[in-house]
Amino acid sequence: MTVGMINANPVVHERPERAAHPAHAALDALDVFDTVRDIKDPEHPYSLEQLSVLSQESVSVDEKLGHIQITFTPTVQHCSMATVIGLCLRLKLMQNFPPHYKIDIKVAPGSLANEESGQYYL
Repeated sequence: MTVGMINANPVVHERPERAAHPAHAALDALDVFDTVRDIKDPEHPYSLEQLSVLSQESVSVDEKLGHIQITFTPTVQHCSMATVIGLCLRLKLMQNFPPHYKIDIKVAPGSLANEESGQYYL
């Protein structure tokens, strides 16, 4: 066990293989998910996907409105790294998609013990 970790023994899930997305297709949730799925957790050598912090279902895209939204679920309710995870997601999206996209990063409602009323936005 590593000293200082909030969740020293996380559940790690296998990474499913994904089919290639056609390059000419409109931006969709799979494009966004493929961009952020390999971001490593700040406390573990595993990706956010492997820890089920992110899934393709937690990403939505409205290309007509130029809006990307990700809702992630920390592995524990007292996760001190939620803000760091959110900032990593935002930076990766800003680096990989045109600046006209509005990016919303949220923590799933009820997934953080210190959550204020309403959703936790990053």
